[in-house]
Order: sequence, then structure tokens, then C-alpha cells
Amino acid sequence: MHQLLLLLLLLRARGQADRPGHQVEPRGRIQLKVPQHQLKVQESVTVQEGLCTLVSCSVHYSQVGWNYSVPAYGYWYRRKKSSGFSADPSALVATNNPDRRMATITQTTAFHLIGDPGANDCSLRISGAQMGDSGRYYFRLERGDEKFTYKNPLLMVTVTALTQIPDINIKEPLEAGRLSHLRCSMPGTCEGALAPNISWHGLALKAHSSQNITVIPRPQDHGSNITCRVILPTTGVSRERTVQLSVFYAPQMVTISSSGGGNTESQGNTTCMDIRKGQFLRLLCTAAGQPPPMLTWVLGNQVLLRSNVTNPGALVLELPGVKVRDAGRYTCHAENRLGSQHRTLDLSVQYPPEALTVTAFQGNSTELEIRRNGSSLHVLQGQSLRLVCVTHSHPPAMLSWAQGSQTLSPPWPAEPGVLELPMVEAEHEGEFTCRAQNPLGALNISLSLSVHWKATVTRMFTLGTVCGAGGAAMLFLCATLVFCRMKTRRTEAASPPATVTVACSTPRTTWKSHMKESRLAFPPPAVARPTKEEEELDIHYASLSFSRLRPAEAWDSSDSTTTEYAEIKIHK
Repeated sequence: MHQLLLLLLLLRARGQADRPGHQVEPRGRIQLKVPQHQLKVQESVTVQEGLCTLVSCSVHYSQVGWNYSVPAYGYWYRRKKSSGFSADPSALVATNNPDRRMATITQTTAFHLIGDPGANDCSLRISGAQMGDSGRYYFRLERGDEKFTYKNPLLMVTVTALTQIPDINIKEPLEAGRLSHLRCSMPGTCEGALAPNISWHGLALKAHSSQNITVIPRPQDHGSNITCRVILPTTGVSRERTVQLSVFYAPQMVTISSSGGGNTESQGNTTCMDIRKGQFLRLLCTAAGQPPPMLTWVLGNQVLLRSNVTNPGALVLELPGVKVRDAGRYTCHAENRLGSQHRTLDLSVQYPPEALTVTAFQGNSTELEIRRNGSSLHVLQGQSLRLVCVTHSHPPAMLSWAQGSQTLSPPWPAEPGVLELPMVEAEHEGEFTCRAQNPLGALNISLSLSVHWKATVTRMFTLGTVCGAGGAAMLFLCATLVFCRMKTRRTEAASPPATVTVACSTPRTTWKSHMKESRLAFPPPAVARPTKEEEELDIHYASLSFSRLRPAEAWDSSDSTTTEYAEIKIHK
């Protein structure tokens, strides 16, 4: 029973002794083994001038000669060849003993014992290291009667020239118009009173003396620089870092430039261009945006060309020989994930008159298209004729008609290129020429108009179906002779000897003249006006009245002297 109790006491005492910094008070005659003096610290530390570093350290010491009410003090000394490992006050660099610190710490470098030796922590912080701080350092512990200097291992501190530069951290991608956060820091810098002075420059900002800033970037800030400058207070040395900003924004500044000739004029978001047919034209579309926008050339509703991933932001459209069908509205679209933009080019292709044709409309239905120069056109006398001249050109051509060398229609008529002949006459026969002209050139097409006559009897005596053509002619001839005789006598009685001879026309000639007059819608240029004497001549009419008609076979009778009319009346 006593042996079991002794074993339990030993186990309890051993468990308490294993805890760092715990001292087991001996009870009775029990003796416990104390831990050996031990120091764990990194043997070498390198710090740049003016910066800070933390040296981790743990210490173990004897638990004899002190209790928990006794404070533990630690001391870091710089080893001097002259003093060795003695507790030289002039070599003391850091301690947690308030009674010793003010009397012995005089150097500018801030060495701080930040660990608690009572908790086996001897960690050291070096702030604002100087070149003269390079050397070997050792640690000493004092707690009650326990006083021990750790000669091994030693801490080797090396101070080098300052090469560290600040870091700029952008927390989120920069987007135009949105608030963004930027942070500037430099590894190894100190905090508190030895914290560096930080300033910002760029982005059209005033200098900021803060480690963290907020900005609202603009599209024009893309590619611009921002600088963070750090000044160390212990040395006055400054270091800075400059970064180029990447600002994301929707496409803008879409431009269209051309090479190869052509006159351009801008009207708002549209560029107007005139170019000669057959010329070489190169259209370059560019747009700003981040990420670089994808570009597309569109003619009307037809997609002509798209930019590729390897070369976004610029797209070239080439027209080696501009054709008439190339005219139209060209639009360059620029698009990225933040938006889209476009610009338009109205292309006008200029060329001289070409494809000159004449379409002839005869009467009410006949239509004939003439494309060959020198073609012949046959028209009936008295028929209406409408000639329409058409050409393709830009700018629009001035159309005119000429008959021979005489211009028939003035430039720019109400209906360009239209020539109206309501009644075709013999005088219209000849060559007609349509001329199309614009500032780039002229084109002619000629046609030869040939007028033909077609006999049409418009007035005849009405005879019975039984009367023959011969009888009708004889009767008409007799009436004519009587009329002429009576007219002659009447003229002789009413006037002096004849000075005007009236020649009687044959019935056929009289009919042609009448038909000619009835067909003329307007007097042709070649027809002369009648003289005054002709206007004063009396116009006479003759009428024949038939009481009965003989059959056609009666004309063969020997009694050819029979009168076939009842009366002849002469009217004035």
C-alpha cells in the first residue's frame, strides 16, 4: 500500500516538472531532477539598413532558487572582445528590467526584448538597424538566485545596405468609374514611431501620405503610372516603386481612316467619302478599350470582316479597285465585355456616264430599247413618239437631246432625258442624239429616225353598194368642173382682171393636205404661215345631192348622158 502511494506521488511530481517554468517544491525527502540550461535561437540573422526584424528565441533554466512570485529578467548583450561574456552595462542592448534599461541603453537602434523570460520566451526585435549593429549577441537570464549567461549559441546579426523597394497591391481590377483600393507596403519596415513615411504620386492625384488609398480611375488613366514612395525615418533613405495601371473600360474613340485617295467630310458620328471608280481604297478602323475590343466591318446588314484575337483593336478593310456596287454605308463595330461603340462611313463612288440607253415608246404600246450607237428607228407619220434616255453615273449626269446640231431640250429638264414628239412629221426625220455629261466625262448615243407614210382614207363620198367606183369618180369630176366654171365667172364679175390664179387640186391631193393638217398637233418648224392674200381668199364648199342611184351595171349603158344628180349647190 505504501509503495503504491509513493509511485503516485512520483508521477504527479514528474508531470508538474515537465511544464516550462514550473518549479516543483520538494516534499519531504523527494528529490526531482531539474532541466539543464538551454537556449534556442537562430544563429544568424540578416537585416537591411533601416528595416526591422524579429528574432525568435526560447530559454530554459534551472528551477532552483526562485519561486513564482519572483520576476524573471532577460538581457541581450553585444559581445565585445574586451569584456568577453561579462555583464558589461555598456554592451547591454535590450532588457525587460525597468531598473536597468534607462541606465544602460543609449544607442539609437531600437532593440526590444519582446518575449517574457518567465514564460521561457527570449524573442528579440531589432528596429531601424544600423550598419554598426552588425556583430554577435548573447543572452543572460536572472530570476531570484538563478543567474545564468548563455554563451552558446550566439546570435549573429548582419546589417546590409538597403535594397528593398515597396510593393503596390491593387485589391481588385481597376474599372473606369468604379471605386478601387490600393495599398503600399515594404517588407521589413517597422511599425509605431519608426514606421516609414509613405506618399503616392500619379493618377492626377495630390500627394497622399497614407499606406492605403482609394481611387476612381478614368479611361485615360489606362497605361498611366502611379508611384509609391517610402522614406525610412532612421536613415532618411527613400525607396519607391512605379507601376503601370491597367484600367478596364468600354470601347471608345472609334476612328476610321483611309488611304488611297478620296475626299472625306465628318458629320457627327458619320464620315462621308467620295472616291473615283477603280481607285484603291484602304479603310482602317481603330478603337480604344480595355480589354482591347473586337472589331467588325459591316456593309449595310452584311458582315464583311472581323478582327482576330491576336490583333484586336485594329481592323483593315481593303477595296483594291472600287466598284459601283461598293458604294454604301460601312459601319465599324467595336465591342468588349464592358460595352460597344461604332462609327459609320458613307462611301460614294464617282464615275462618268456609262451604259447609256434610249427607250422608244411608239403609240400606246410599242416599246424598243436602243443600246447601240447609230441604230435606226422606223416610225409612222402622225404617230406619237417618246424617247427616254437613261444613263448610270455619279454625280448625276446632265442629259440633253439634239437633232443634228440643234439642241432640242435645255439642260436639267423636268423629266431628264425625255423627248416628246406628239405627232411625228416628215421634218422629224434624221439623226437624234442624247448626250449625258457630268464633271468626270461625257457619253453620246445617236439614232436615225426614219418617217414612213401610210395611206388612210378619212373622208369618202357615201355611195350605195350598187354604185361602182367608176361612176362615183365621173360624177365627182363633173361637179368639180361646174364649180370651177362658176367660180371663174363670179370672180371676173366682182374684181378686175385676174391677178390671182386659183389652181384646183385633184381630190387625192386635197385629201392628203387635209390629213396632214389634221395630224399636226403643233406646226412644224418648216411649215410657213399663209400670206394675207391667201387668208382673204374665199373658201368654197360643194355639195352633191342624189335623188336616186343607179345600179353599177347601168354605167355600161349607151345612154351615158343621163344626169345622175338632181341639183348642184354652190356655197360660199
